[in-house]
Parts: sequence; structure tokens; C-alpha cells
Amino acid sequence: MDKSSRSSFATILIVEDEALVRLELAVWLAEIGVDTLSAETADDALALLDSHSEIDGLLTDIKLPGSMDGIRLAHHVRGRWPPVRIIVISGFIDTLQADLPQGSLFIPKPFGPEKLRGALAHLAPGGQPGAPSRRAA
Repeated sequence: MDKSSRSSFATILIVEDEALVRLELAVWLAEIGVDTLSAETADDALALLDSHSEIDGLLTDIKLPGSMDGIRLAHHVRGRWPPVRIIVISGFIDTLQADLPQGSLFIPKPFGPEKLRGALAHLAPGGQPGAPSRRAA
């Protein structure tokens, strides 16, 4: 892998209730040199964030089982761990950038690895966090 394709993220926490989607996202991130941790629910994600200070990115689906959805999780993470960069994804929920915490991005599903790499680059230091994104279909 060439250094220009490496991400500025060290470890991204993937929060997705579908195991195959979690695995695919982890593979895409590994291909650009990003370590990942995975959680099926927001509650599991918060436990991982409490115990892994190396997490510098959150990639969460909106629809999650448990006590909170991905948007509430994103807001909670922004408040408690402000440096964590956040990407919210969904194929079912219509959302606007204004619904998300400041500095986060939304990617509608389905998307491929290039779209994810673009979002990561956008959130990298010197990128343009919080730029408007499309609504989910």
C-alpha cells in the first residue's frame, strides 16, 4: 500500500448491527492501514470507548438495537470525547447534516470503499469537517 492511501486515523470504532456489514467496513479500513474495533450496539460502543483511548474515529449506523440509535450515540460521543471524528451511515433513515453533531459527516448506504476513503480524508486534519452531505434516499 502506498503511503498516500493511508488514513490519518489510528483506530476507528465501527458500530453496526449487521455482522457482514461490520466485517466489510473493517476490511476496507484495514486496506488503508486503519485498525478497527467493532460493536453491535451503542451500549457496547460506549464500553469500548471507555476502555480504548486509542479510538479516534467512530463509524456508526443510525439504526441500532439497544438504548440509543446512532445519531444519539454520535451526539454522546461528541460531548464526551470531542476529538473523536464521526461518520454516520444509513440506508433507511433520512437525515440532514443539521441532525448530526458538529464536525461529523453522513454517508448514505450503499456506498463503496472510495466513498468511505473520501469521508475519512474530509475529516482528516486540514479537511473540511461538517460540509453538507446528501440526504439518504
